[in-house]
Amino acid sequence: MPELPEVETTCRGISPHITGKKITGVIVRQPKLRWPIPRGLNKKLAGEKIISVSRRAKYLLLETGKGTLIMHLGMSGSLRILSSSLPAMAHDHFDLVFNDQCLRLRDPRRFGAVLWTTQPVEQHTLIKSLGPEPLSNNFDSDYLYEISRKRQVNIKTFIMNSHIVVGVGNIYASESLFLAGIHPKRKAGNISRKRYEKLVEAIKTVLSKAIREGGTTLQDFSNAEGKPGYFAQQLNVYGRRGEACNQCDAPIQQITQGQRSSYFCPRCQT
Repeated sequence: MPELPEVETTCRGISPHITGKKITGVIVRQPKLRWPIPRGLNKKLAGEKIISVSRRAKYLLLETGKGTLIMHLGMSGSLRILSSSLPAMAHDHFDLVFNDQCLRLRDPRRFGAVLWTTQPVEQHTLIKSLGPEPLSNNFDSDYLYEISRKRQVNIKTFIMNSHIVVGVGNIYASESLFLAGIHPKRKAGNISRKRYEKLVEAIKTVLSKAIREGGTTLQDFSNAEGKPGYFAQQLNVYGRRGEACNQCDAPIQQITQGQRSSYFCPRCQT
């Protein structure tokens, strides 16, 4: 599924095409996504300008003068800037139209979302309880160390909790723990402040690099220009079960944590 780097790549890809543009129409072909698309969006949005395009966690926020359109790509969604005259294909469920262009949501599994709020977006029920952004100054080793005390959950599950920090998905959690030298089964409350310093630095490094490379190419993601990301070519542990560790040549191991696969080096991570 698209993770934070892919969503950030999408945000940066679509923003130049729609910021400042006037919405001329809304087309809803399939309203039944993860949550129903609100009725009457065409009346609410037609004639409004996109003031800004931003991201909070994995939510894309399209701000207008009347409110904010909240979009989520779910497990298989993608957003593309296309000619509004281009016929819709299967799974093209939603268009935000700007005269001869449109922002089109394609979502085969329909776990994505298109929502509308007139309240301050930070007060929305899906956003108000989220943890800090991992690349912000609010996410540092002091914060992570203090909030981890007495936590018995394993560290991988801990950093994937969006109430702790947003956007550290399965791939990036495995890669960050490898760089920090921390075993994914280690309890969050038993990790020292010094090791959390390494982990925070690793998370920021991995996510920043993934964003620069355009996100990780998995089955369903392509960015706003239709180009896949290339970070998958540089993964140290994820998806490399049995292959030699890039640092010590030990075979990469795989375990299941919270119904997700975790990959790690048994020598480099303790």
